[in-house]
Amino acid sequence: MPLYEHVFIARQDLSNAQAEGLIEHFGTVLADNGGKLVDHEYWGVKTMAYKINKNRKGHYAYLRTDSSPAAVQEMERLMRLHDDVMRVMTIKVEEHKELPSVQMQKRDEREERRPRRP
Repeated sequence: MPLYEHVFIARQDLSNAQAEGLIEHFGTVLADNGGKLVDHEYWGVKTMAYKINKNRKGHYAYLRTDSSPAAVQEMERLMRLHDDVMRVMTIKVEEHKELPSVQMQKRDEREERRPRRP
């Protein structure tokens, strides 16, 4: 089955437990439609670049899935209908990296940047 990565932003007035509950809820939606939630990360509350629905901050979550396109489409549909979810982004990938995402790595653990141009 194809591999996908999803990032969604939930409202800032949710508790951490409620935000993590959304991850579990959408994981069960995938499982009910024949997909599988491979891995997930809760990135916490972060400030956004611009306001969305009068919110300046949001709970960010990252999901890695192995599911059919129909299951992903149903999960995205339910995410867009859910009142607590403000934004959703889904990307199809060739393979999942086993390391923690860049958001979860400490600054000194990341790869070095290339030097700036003169």
